[in-house]
Amino acid sequence: MTAKSLLTALLPLVSDLSRELPEGERYRRLLEAMRALLPCDAAALLRLDGEWLVPLAVDGLSPDTLGRRFKVSEHPRFEVLLSSQGPTRFASDSELPDPYDGLVDGLDEHLEVHDCMGCPLFIDERPWGLLTLDALDPQRFEPIELDALEAFASLAAATVNAAERIERLALRVEDEHQRAEVYRQASSQQNREMIGQSKNHKRLMEEINLVGGSDLTVLITGETGVGKELVAQAIHAASPRADKPIISLNCAALPDTLVESELLRVLQSGQLQRLGSDKEHQVDVRLIAATNRDLAEEVRSGRYRADFYHRLSVYPLLVPALRDRGRDVLLLSGFFLEQNRSRMGLNSLRLTSDAQAALLAYAWPGNVRELEHLIGRSALKALGNCRERPKILSLSAADLDLPNVTEQAPSPEPATDPVVLPDAAGDLRLATENYQRQLINASLERHQNNWASAARELGLDRANLGRMAKRLGMK
Repeated sequence: MTAKSLLTALLPLVSDLSRELPEGERYRRLLEAMRALLPCDAAALLRLDGEWLVPLAVDGLSPDTLGRRFKVSEHPRFEVLLSSQGPTRFASDSELPDPYDGLVDGLDEHLEVHDCMGCPLFIDERPWGLLTLDALDPQRFEPIELDALEAFASLAAATVNAAERIERLALRVEDEHQRAEVYRQASSQQNREMIGQSKNHKRLMEEINLVGGSDLTVLITGETGVGKELVAQAIHAASPRADKPIISLNCAALPDTLVESELLRVLQSGQLQRLGSDKEHQVDVRLIAATNRDLAEEVRSGRYRADFYHRLSVYPLLVPALRDRGRDVLLLSGFFLEQNRSRMGLNSLRLTSDAQAALLAYAWPGNVRELEHLIGRSALKALGNCRERPKILSLSAADLDLPNVTEQAPSPEPATDPVVLPDAAGDLRLATENYQRQLINASLERHQNNWASAARELGLDRANLGRMAKRLGMK
C-alpha cells in the first residue's frame, strides 16, 4: 500500500472532523473509507459497554447486526482483540469461532468468515471499542500491512472522539445531566434497552427525553406488546427521580372503590391512608400510567370517569406499533437472535434473506413481544430439526412460519351461538351494553363459564371483565 493511497483514503475523514454530521453518518463514512483502503467483505465499528460490545455502524453485514449485543466473554476473538494494544489478524484456520459467521449480508451459502482482522480503539488511553474487518476469502488480508490498519485506527479514534465531543456539547445545551442519564440507563441495562432507528422510534425517544425531565403525569398508550413498560422505565431513568425506586402497580387487580377514591386522592392532593391506619400521609410521587385501551373513547361512552382520565393524561404518549417502525423489526430481531444464540450455545444464529423479507412483510399484531417469542420458538424448533448440532443455525421464512401477508387478518371462527346485532333504532348506549352482554355470554358458554378463558378470548384482563360484567348487571 502506497503512502498516496493511504493519504487519499484518510483526507476525507480528516475533513469530516471539522464538520457537523449526524453520528450515524459520521461512522458510516468512516467504515466506507476503511473498506476503500482495506478491501474486505464486511466491516464494523463496535463500542465497548461494560461486558458488551454494541455495534454502532456496520458495512456489509446483515441489518440485524445493529440490534445485536455481543457479550465479550462469549466471543473469544473479541476478547483477543480487546486485550491487544494494536491490530491483530487471525489465522484463516483459527479454531476460535467468528461472531460474524452467517452475518455477511446477502449470503445464504458459504456462511463462514475465513479471514478476520481487527484493532482496538482507545480514547484518552482507555479501551473504547473495536474496528473489525472480515472476508470470505482466506487469503484476502495477506497483502495488507497491519501498520495501515493501525494508522486508520488512530484516525478512527479521533473521529469517535470528535463525534462524542460534539454530542456532549449538544447534551449540555439540552440539559446534559438528564439526557446522559437516560442514555446510560438504556445502554447499560440489557433488559431495558430500547432499540430502533426508525423515524417513529426516534420521535418517541425525543418525547421521552422531553417529558422525562418534567414532573408531569404521563399516560402511555399503545397496542399490546409494543413495550409500554420499557417506555415507563425510560421516562423514569430520564427524570430527576432516577435514583429513586419505580413501583409498578397493576390497577386491574385493585377494587373499584380503591381506584376511584384512594388513587384519585393521591393524584389530587398527594395524600394517602395506609390500610389499618387512620392517619393521612403526604407522598411525593410522579405517576406514569400505561394502557392498551382508548381511554378517550371509554370516557365518551361513559365507561370511564372523565375527571380521572384528565388527571392521568396530562402528557399523553403513544408508543408506535411495530408495523409502523419499518426496518426496526430487523434490529430487534438481531437483539433477540443474539440472546437466543447465547442461551442455546450456538456459534451463530442468523436469518436468511427470505426470513428477513417475511419479517418486514408481516403486520405484527402482537408487536415486539410477538417478535421476541417468535424468534425464540423458531430457533428452538429449527435446532430440533437438525440431525447434528450446527455451527451456524439459519432461520428461514419456513422456520418462522409466519402467515402470508394476505392471511394476516383471518376471520374469527364463528361462535357456537351467533350474536344477534340489535336494531339500529333506540338508545345507542343501551344497544352497546346489550351487545356487550351477548358477546360475554356467548364467550362464557364456549368456555363452560370459565371467566379467565373468556377474558383471554375477548382481549380483556380478568378483573376488567369482572367489572364490566358487574356494570352490565351480569353479576
